[in-house]
Amino acid sequence: MPGQEVSLRETYGKTLVELGKENSDIVVLDADLSRSTMTCFFAREFPNRFFDCGIAEQNMVGIAAGLAASGKIPFASTFAVFVLGRCFDQIRMSIAQPGFNVKLVATHCGISVGEDGASHQSIEDLSLVGSLPGFTVIVPADAIETAQAVRVAAATRGPFYIRLPRPKLPLVYNEDYRFNLGKAVTMRSGKRATIMAIGTMVTAAVEAANNLAREGIDCRVLNMPTLKPVDEVSVIKAATETGAIVTAEEHLEHGGLGSIIARVVARHRPVPMEMVAIKDTYAQSGKPAELLQRYGLTAKDIEQAVREVIKRKEW
Repeated sequence: MPGQEVSLRETYGKTLVELGKENSDIVVLDADLSRSTMTCFFAREFPNRFFDCGIAEQNMVGIAAGLAASGKIPFASTFAVFVLGRCFDQIRMSIAQPGFNVKLVATHCGISVGEDGASHQSIEDLSLVGSLPGFTVIVPADAIETAQAVRVAAATRGPFYIRLPRPKLPLVYNEDYRFNLGKAVTMRSGKRATIMAIGTMVTAAVEAANNLAREGIDCRVLNMPTLKPVDEVSVIKAATETGAIVTAEEHLEHGGLGSIIARVVARHRPVPMEMVAIKDTYAQSGKPAELLQRYGLTAKDIEQAVREVIKRKEW
């Protein structure tokens, strides 16, 4: 039911098992973190199709590329900070340039990884992977969307990056939800401004819109699960119909959702924008909720951004 908190990592691991039963070409790799990324479910079910590469993430990426070149469908997982931070060159050379059918599913993204501190808080990964031609980038908002996104990735040829958080997230969808690759999802209608959010910030965006509605500020909310290719049609429609946009993401302001939306808006329908994101800094160690508050990633921060952007509207 919506509101129930469910682990996206665990959903990913269980979905892999389902896919493994359906398709013998599915193989899974990990870098000594399978109990955290939850690929351990697949390892127990299919030990001959699971490869623990140890603390050697670059090797894991190379092996995944080789398996893809051999006709397999590899899912490779580790923490987001490791896969993009340590393996960018290997991903670029061995996956992106040849366009191999590798699915990178990274967990423990953003600052909500918490007490592990800045060394484990991946806040640059979307900027890095988004710069690679040919990659599809997905940031699910809940467990239901995660399961469907993983299935779509398995069925769609080409390199994918799927970004998952450490904490459980509230369900925002019912079981009848259907994920459509490359399409935004309207979570709430509205005409005064549009809030566009990804991942952990979708729930906060809906909460913010509900709070603003009590002030008479009617906001549209779009979940943008496919960050690349982004749904340009929905972005242009929102800009045209509401005249102001706020983006919300658990990532640096540079190179993530805000940057992508701003590029579309600037080209097709310039309107005022505000970006709720991490502002050119690394975060401290702390509890996830405290970090989100300290670095301006809450519903209240989104509400204030909406008030500010409305002041700049031309109509």
